[in-house]
Amino acid sequence: MIIRPMAKEDLGQAAWLEASCFRESWSEEVLRESFGKPWNLFYVAEEGGGLAGYGAACAIAGEGEIQRLAVLPPFRQRGLGRELLEKLEEALREKGVGAITLEVRESNIPARKLYISAGFQEEARRKDYYRNPKEDGIIMWNRGRP
Repeated sequence: MIIRPMAKEDLGQAAWLEASCFRESWSEEVLRESFGKPWNLFYVAEEGGGLAGYGAACAIAGEGEIQRLAVLPPFRQRGLGRELLEKLEEALREKGVGAITLEVRESNIPARKLYISAGFQEEARRKDYYRNPKEDGIIMWNRGRP
């Protein structure tokens, strides 16, 4: 398994991965529009020439946001999500980010456990943030310093 910066050539596979992992997925067009902006960071986990996972984050005004963290079901429970999260956090810290936030579905217990184990704490809730099904979003922060 190789963790590396995303390349333009990965956008199609990343969009497919999005649709495979999220009920409300980003399209290839959304990914393409975000890719290459200096405040956005994209990393992929590659195995056997294909993507097994990817992560996206942004750094603005000294704060970071983990926007996406997706791992295909056959590759889950192997530490891949943690590796991607650590890589995103490291890249954000290199950009001078002190605090990092993310938002996760209330029912996504495996992701919430991962984030808590990585130093994130639940701080707020967005009532009925998600559709399909309707569900609260949990806002988490890691306020470590660079």
